[in-house]
Amino acid sequence: MTREETLLAAMVDAVDTLVDDFDLIDFLHQLCDRCNELLDVSAVGVMLADPNGGLQLIAASDEHTRTLELFALQADQGPCVECHRSGTARFNISLKSPEETAAFPLFAERACQAGYATTHALPMRLRQKVVGAMNLFDTREQNLSVGDARVAQALADVATIAILQHRTIVHGNIERTQLRAALSSRILIEQAKGILAERWQATLDEAFDALRKHARAHQQTLAGLCQQLIDGSLDPLTIERP
Repeated sequence: MTREETLLAAMVDAVDTLVDDFDLIDFLHQLCDRCNELLDVSAVGVMLADPNGGLQLIAASDEHTRTLELFALQADQGPCVECHRSGTARFNISLKSPEETAAFPLFAERACQAGYATTHALPMRLRQKVVGAMNLFDTREQNLSVGDARVAQALADVATIAILQHRTIVHGNIERTQLRAALSSRILIEQAKGILAERWQATLDEAFDALRKHARAHQQTLAGLCQQLIDGSLDPLTIERP
């Protein structure tokens, strides 16, 4: 697809949150994919605030990024953590610069070890309410253009609206319920990824890609598919290995 078509597809993804079988986890992973395509970055991570105000990792474009973001949460430092607290975007942070990473030196060191050189953090907010943050990573020392920065924030804003509006008309005050469900789904997905990866002797990324494709092909939610795999009601042999 062209850049314009990909951007339009991202907007359509957000509109699809109005349907009954909207899958929040898959939507946020799709957001990661769109960011990779549109902004030419190496990896993306998405964190959402839980009902107690703490951040939780919900989606990441690959396993390396997931591990790095989990480290940020454990160390309570990193661009996403700072972004969520301040509600302010930070672009073009050189991970090799002690001055630019003074607030999160341990995270910067771990990110460099993972092969990343530059990062960007964007708040996921609606008016004054910050519900999470999105982190972009690049293995190159390359800045986002002003136009790309606007696209990145637009995607984060649209995702925020999509998350908060989903089913609010029917159910009301759904934000807390959605986030709790997303966190529970995340646990199921991690378990299912581990089962497939061990069975296939494959990477966690390969296992996750297979789960996403199978869920879409059979019109299932990721969490539902993973629950079937975990409880043994689904034969792993029915899932096609990528």
